Amino acid sequence: MITRISHIGIAVRSLDDHIPFYRDVLGLIPAGTETVPDQKVKIAMFRVGEVQIELLEPTSPDSPIAKFLEKKGEGIHHLAYQSDDIDSQIRSFRKSGVQMIDEQPRDGAHGSRIAFIHPGSSGRVLTEICEVKQGEAHE
Repeated sequence: MITRISHIGIAVRSLDDHIPFYRDVLGLIPAGTETVPDQKVKIAMFRVGEVQIELLEPTSPDSPIAKFLEKKGEGIHHLAYQSDDIDSQIRSFRKSGVQMIDEQPRDGAHGSRIAFIHPGSSGRVLTEICEVKQGEAHE
């Protein structure tokens, strides 16, 4: 079951160029940075109430974020929802005819398991479903 909005992913060319705006200008609380090698991305997270802002910087020119930046430029990349059971969520989506980018969950940031829904099934919005380890918040 979807339990809340987890985060909003924003593609940027450089974390160093954008972190000061979110931290110093908006006054958001930093929740850490992490490199996710499988996704060829470095992220910086900021808390805003119960939702987080996830800045995404590509670590390779062939990463999905690099391709997004090339095509669309910096900006909102995806909306992520937290699920308490990603496996059954994916099964439910597929039964409803939702096209998945990820048929099986894969590893995401902060020990989460993630799967993306194809934008063609979600109103042209790239949608991520994440499941965090039991007892942890996606922060």
